[in-house]
Amino acid sequence: MKILRTIGVDDLEDIAIGGAVLGTGGGGDPYVGKLMAQQAIRKHGPVKLIDVGELPDDALVVPVCMMGAPSVMTEKLPQGDELMNAFTALEKVMGRKIDAVLCGEAGGVNSTTPFVVAAAAGLPLVDGDGMGRAFPELQMVTFTLAGVSATPMVLCDDKGNSIVLDTVSNAWTERLARAATIEMGGSALLAFYPMSGKVAKQVVVRGTLSLCAEVGETLRRTRAAHGDPVAALADLLGAQTLFHGRIIDIERRTIGGFARGKATFYGVEEYKGQTMQLEFQNEFLIAQRDGEVLATTPDLISVVEADSGDPVTADSLKYGQRLAALAWPCNPLWRTPEGIELVGPRYFKYDYDYKPLPTP
Repeated sequence: MKILRTIGVDDLEDIAIGGAVLGTGGGGDPYVGKLMAQQAIRKHGPVKLIDVGELPDDALVVPVCMMGAPSVMTEKLPQGDELMNAFTALEKVMGRKIDAVLCGEAGGVNSTTPFVVAAAAGLPLVDGDGMGRAFPELQMVTFTLAGVSATPMVLCDDKGNSIVLDTVSNAWTERLARAATIEMGGSALLAFYPMSGKVAKQVVVRGTLSLCAEVGETLRRTRAAHGDPVAALADLLGAQTLFHGRIIDIERRTIGGFARGKATFYGVEEYKGQTMQLEFQNEFLIAQRDGEVLATTPDLISVVEADSGDPVTADSLKYGQRLAALAWPCNPLWRTPEGIELVGPRYFKYDYDYKPLPTP
């Protein structure tokens, strides 16, 4: 099996930063996931990253991730064993060994948590995920678009509890898993969407972990060369700058296992005199400037510090921060009618049609 690259402790710095950019404000705190992954790699050794095309058709591939409100994930840190508990419990349910690990979403904490399992289990990690970004609900993956079932699925918490779900649809999986996650204290660790190598080759958004690493490296190198990190990031991603300003108001609350809210920015420099509002449900979903819709889900909207280019999650937005908002096109699978129905603005109860960003 050909290995794309071997991921060690130091590589996770760039991957965590890149994952937070692709996480579009959600996916949990990348710092938490990075520390968990680094600890696992120090203990068990580096992780082999492979292209999904290297998988045998009969391989069993399983994504892993954290679920819950990002604010809770930060306050109630995992012990480190919960992901492996979910992973090994799913092996018992499936009645066979799992052959490779996959990211559920390439965002925030969930871009790095799969490294924990891959290192501990000594398995390869597929360079890809099910979103190409982060979304707030677990049925919002390309796997669903292809008819892959989210179950059997195992949820574990920090107390040692575990639940096995077998549901009639992925929407029901989200509904029941969300209720269980709330009862588990607002966050849980899970293994789900078991699939064959043959299916994975058809449904995985490819190359997202490599892109995470490239994003982090680009920001690091640009800062070292005293360049413009925001411009370098926009150039790499084919993104447009939506706004540059300071936060003048922030509304945020945790409801139903999600961090929901709205941030208002007042413009600086060429945007002086204008305001922008960002609506979020874990992830940034709608960007408006002076009442005009600029970008909507499923296209990616990310917020970064104006000077450093470092990503800022929806959970860490604070009054007075000077930030830049970027947006770029999503994976083409999300622009299909089925994709828009699953993750478009109207699914989230916004009275807008999807406004696709131009593809570079």
